[in-house]
Amino acid sequence: MCAIAGILKLHPSGTVRAERVKRMTDLLAHRGPDDSGVMTKGPVALGHRRLSIVDLAGGRQPMSNEDGSVCVVFNGEIYNHQALRAQLAARGHVFRTRCDTEAIIRIYEEFGDDGVERLDGMFAFALWDRRREKLLLARDRLGIKPLYYAIVGDELLFASEIKAILNASPAPPRLNKAALPEYLATRTIAGEETFFEGVKKLLPGRAMTVSPREGVRQWRWWRPPEPRGPHDATPGNGGSAGEKKEPLAAEIRRTLSAAARSHLMSDVPVGLLLSGGLDSSALGALAAPHVSGTLHSFTVGFDDPAANEMHYARQVSAAIGSRHHEVTVSPDMFFDVLPRLVWHEDQPIAFTSSVPLYYVCKLARRHVKVVLTGEGADELFLGYNRYRITLWNQRFGRAYWDLVPSVVRRSALRFATSLPGFPGAHARRSFLALAPDARGLYFNNFSVIPESLQEELLCDPDLLGARDLYGDDLRHYEEGTGGTLDRMGRADLQSYLVELLMKQDRMSMAASIESRVPYLDRALVDLVAAIPGGVRLRGWRTKTLLRDAVADLVPRAILKRRKMGFPVPLGSWLKGARRGLVEDLLLGSRALARGIFRPATLKRLVAEHGAGHADHAEKLWLLLNVEMWHRIFIDGEGPPSLGEASHA
Repeated sequence: MCAIAGILKLHPSGTVRAERVKRMTDLLAHRGPDDSGVMTKGPVALGHRRLSIVDLAGGRQPMSNEDGSVCVVFNGEIYNHQALRAQLAARGHVFRTRCDTEAIIRIYEEFGDDGVERLDGMFAFALWDRRREKLLLARDRLGIKPLYYAIVGDELLFASEIKAILNASPAPPRLNKAALPEYLATRTIAGEETFFEGVKKLLPGRAMTVSPREGVRQWRWWRPPEPRGPHDATPGNGGSAGEKKEPLAAEIRRTLSAAARSHLMSDVPVGLLLSGGLDSSALGALAAPHVSGTLHSFTVGFDDPAANEMHYARQVSAAIGSRHHEVTVSPDMFFDVLPRLVWHEDQPIAFTSSVPLYYVCKLARRHVKVVLTGEGADELFLGYNRYRITLWNQRFGRAYWDLVPSVVRRSALRFATSLPGFPGAHARRSFLALAPDARGLYFNNFSVIPESLQEELLCDPDLLGARDLYGDDLRHYEEGTGGTLDRMGRADLQSYLVELLMKQDRMSMAASIESRVPYLDRALVDLVAAIPGGVRLRGWRTKTLLRDAVADLVPRAILKRRKMGFPVPLGSWLKGARRGLVEDLLLGSRALARGIFRPATLKRLVAEHGAGHADHAEKLWLLLNVEMWHRIFIDGEGPPSLGEASHA
């Protein structure tokens, strides 16, 4: 895992000073504390920070070919680089290192821009072709590794994190207000925009070339596979290791096992982030036999029993024979580190799980340099409860919308929305209150701050009308084929998952450790994403195929337990000792002077949550993070402790 950064002058006679790029990479030293380097050549300068994982002695970057005509900086891992080396050597290429970085150079020499399609792994890289005076930027299929860019004046700036681009830009950072409604609703910004005006992300599965002579060209080189009709195989029925598995479950088992083995590629120790859920437990069971020495596993929890999965993780650790480590996060630990983590993410933090993830990565860094994680399994195997709920609403709602007269439906809607407490909350998320389309049943139903509340919350009424806050998600949904489940999974692979992967990247890099995601291995994604949703989610049983594939490996208690997913007791904290923090940050004069949110609506949300009349924890979380982001990036305070921020 590393950091890349660079500057390209858009005028062919321009030159770049090396110290500018060095300042960019120095700001990203947490991503690569082991080494650094800068290359300048005419209109381009490339910078790199290295976390040494493979070929510790020979993998320094920027890396060039023999005559210096091709130079690359690269962040990530190419898991098929050994196979590529053999293929390219047969074509006459001579390798000077064991490092996977060199495979990128050789694949480009042989296939040009199209070579990116032959790379399997997680990657973001920048490659300068001196002869063609062309910069190639590319990002992996699913966006495991980040890459941002901005065109400022006569320069292209790019980096692994936005803060490095801001450092090199003469313009002060500005909030991209148009992106705010989407973030408040979905926790994501699904398209290429970011929270900063003028700064864009290169989207997953995309590449772009920039040339002082030819301008900018961007293209999409990968799309998720479409479902291939009703699958003729059936899931295995589990059982003991000696029982025969059905073909599909066996194929998934083989493919996931191969992915786990390939992701162990390293010249340094590799560990496992073990939550005690199905995904990480299955991964640990498949990886443990192939680890050289003892597999170290790591888990995190809270003092609150309802938000603690440690006992499940201990069961799995005992079953797979790992050396287990734990960290417990207190409320003080959680809130004190929060501003620094906002700085690391470059945007308001979307998920409370970022904080425990940081602490468990920090724990792991004491023992290993690489960790495997279960990220991506929920999107791939349809593991979220919202998939089941949407399917339920669609099936039962179809008859309701077709047969019940509209006047009765309007009465039912008024009744459902007026119910107090638990019954009302569930009625408002049922077909009684939802529009019968993907926008209503899925995207708006599971938004944190839906459109109706944003109308009350945002001071500028034009923000909601500026663009469709579900536009990119709906485009991904509608581009797909198959049924509702297929389309939901496809949309989440290209939006929601990208945000989760950004979180995974930033929190691991904040602790200077590399995280790897075997569930997003190319072969596994190609296999599972093409299986119809009705096979991946059977009845009301999520992750059917994964459960069947590893039924003999994972303890029964883990196979049967409900999904928790890094639970954080935020609701009780924000109505208890931390209520003053909420009031300071959201209702203080500095926040209100920004003129973004209406004071009356903010006060109502804070009061209702504090009194226990409604659970607004996730809404308040997003709003708190927006204010902290403003103070750090727009006001220029840097990442102080939360105590200092709340009394400023």
